[in-house]
Amino acid sequence: MPYPDKFTGFQVNGPDTWLEFHKNEFQPKPFGDYDVDIKVECCGVCGSDVHTISGGWGEQHFPLAVGHEIVGKAIRVGPKVTLIKEGQRVGVGAQSYACLECRQCKNDNETYCKHQLDTYGAVWPDSGVVSQGGYSSHVRTHEHWVFPIPDALPSTVAAPMLCAGLTAYSPLVRNGCGPGKKVGIVGMGGIGHFGVMFAKALGAETWAISRSHAKEEDARKMGADGFLATADKGWNEPHQMTFDLIVNTANSFDGFDLDAYLSLLDVHGKWVSVGLPEGDGIQVRNQTFLKNGCFFGSSHLGSRRETLQMLQLAADKGIKTWVEEVPISDKNLAQVMTRLHKNDIRYRFCMTNYEDQFGA
Repeated sequence: MPYPDKFTGFQVNGPDTWLEFHKNEFQPKPFGDYDVDIKVECCGVCGSDVHTISGGWGEQHFPLAVGHEIVGKAIRVGPKVTLIKEGQRVGVGAQSYACLECRQCKNDNETYCKHQLDTYGAVWPDSGVVSQGGYSSHVRTHEHWVFPIPDALPSTVAAPMLCAGLTAYSPLVRNGCGPGKKVGIVGMGGIGHFGVMFAKALGAETWAISRSHAKEEDARKMGADGFLATADKGWNEPHQMTFDLIVNTANSFDGFDLDAYLSLLDVHGKWVSVGLPEGDGIQVRNQTFLKNGCFFGSSHLGSRRETLQMLQLAADKGIKTWVEEVPISDKNLAQVMTRLHKNDIRYRFCMTNYEDQFGA
């Protein structure tokens, strides 16, 4: 069959009209020796999509199709591709390029490469083409960022793991989450629900930490051993200096009492923030860290190795994304973005039925 010369996607023209999706043809970057063309089957909806098209994260390159939790079929592979076979069911997450030659890349830290490029909204340096995301008929991606999906994982379960799942999984495994450790997950959204499920699957005593008790029942179904609601008076006191690791997935710092959270950590315990709230962020004082000598850091996505390990863990342990499937269309994308903007989702959307819009 002939390979498509151009792809089609639902693009937004700018932040003033961020809920208006237009079905446009676009030219992908030139096909390279290591590239894989993927016919998209479904794509998870990430908070990054809303932040990007609404202008919350600053200026972007428009028109732009977002979406970076992509699962589909590899329909074309470059002559030097060795990691992917044509016809394979594969996924692509939020990153699509790094140099693969620097110190970071050679140490499984390609997500921290100075030359890393995002799956959408990045400018390819050789061609000047702006990368387009997964609300499209196809994506074209270097094989290193194309991941075979285990047969045991349905596509709509696997897709949200490729950004939200990895964002939770990498800081857990890199910071010692496992048997004998007490781990907290702050924020019960898309990333947070994966944090709870993966921390439990990795063998840790897992606590969900949320503003209210509204999601307590859900958290316990996901495997949480305990639940803390920060609206409760003295919520942190019985647990001070007992946690080894806390991963903060919260998407807002409104009314955020950082000192109370950090008081939960044992000596040299770690607080790792992975959410990227809009606005001015949070004020940090050295006094906050003195009582327990805790460490404060962040984490960005994860490596290819971690992605493959995460997908295999999910397959082996039967971990299932709490996903709401929505057929892709301009109207449905607008509705889903509006609901996500209001946090009206438990816990991840996935756009489906691509053939209805883009053909077989």
